Amino acid sequence: MYRVKQVDTTVNLAGFSRWLNGQGVAHRITEEGGFQVIWLEDPAHAEPVLAALDRFMAEPQLRDAVDRQSRSPVFVGGRWQPSPRHAPLVLGIIGFAVIMVWFTAMGQNELAATLMMIDPRDYDWSTMAGRIEALSATLASGQVWRLLTPDFLHFSWTHIIFNSVMLWFLGSQIEWFDGRGRLITLFLVTSVVSNGLQYFVSGPLFGGLSGVVYGILGYCWLSQRSAPRFQFPPALVTFAVVWMVIGFTALPEMLGLGRMANEAHLGGFVAGLALAVILPVRMRRGA
Repeated sequence: MYRVKQVDTTVNLAGFSRWLNGQGVAHRITEEGGFQVIWLEDPAHAEPVLAALDRFMAEPQLRDAVDRQSRSPVFVGGRWQPSPRHAPLVLGIIGFAVIMVWFTAMGQNELAATLMMIDPRDYDWSTMAGRIEALSATLASGQVWRLLTPDFLHFSWTHIIFNSVMLWFLGSQIEWFDGRGRLITLFLVTSVVSNGLQYFVSGPLFGGLSGVVYGILGYCWLSQRSAPRFQFPPALVTFAVVWMVIGFTALPEMLGLGRMANEAHLGGFVAGLALAVILPVRMRRGA
């Protein structure tokens, strides 16, 4: 263990300790000579932990958020562990996506074409002008659902499993704390932006919930800074951004992972950040 900070015994660090446990940070708090001493197992965590401690001690609303987490029925042992009844909308989205994987044979049959932004068999989408014309004609015919349905088109089990896990972990927190209305807004906006950007760059042959997942992650990360309520490791955002950048290189294809929907990831992430700025936060549930 590495000694990183000593704090006066008048400061109650119980909530901060629970928060560190929830973030997966191995630590101990001992008492020595009238002070509390914080020890970390990994010295690499020292800087972010000290920064978080400064905020914890300086911002009453952050301490209140940590206390709410400790009383909440969806936090067990300081960790976010919801049941299906806590996030039925997220569960429904995931369930529908899994059903579509089955019915579209992982994007290999004719039904898959009805979920794409346009039917690729009916239009010449090899140029930007062709894509604009094809999408305009498709929407004019009333097929507005195609702006959203690429989300439910997945091409492998690893694809749907990864997206489902991330959507459940982050989306369930938004549904619980910010409400279903906020989650629906996030889903609709990030879907349209991510799918639209990907379509105009590469055409209709793409799919997946990744754009929505990136949008939700961006929203959670930025909104959390002004109103702490979500629980996720900070490294998750770093990993997601790095992976998004890697996606714009040839590395994924070299590794046999195929071409990634990079523009959908970017569009969703930016849309999520924008919604975090535009939409005011109302702390919906404290326990």
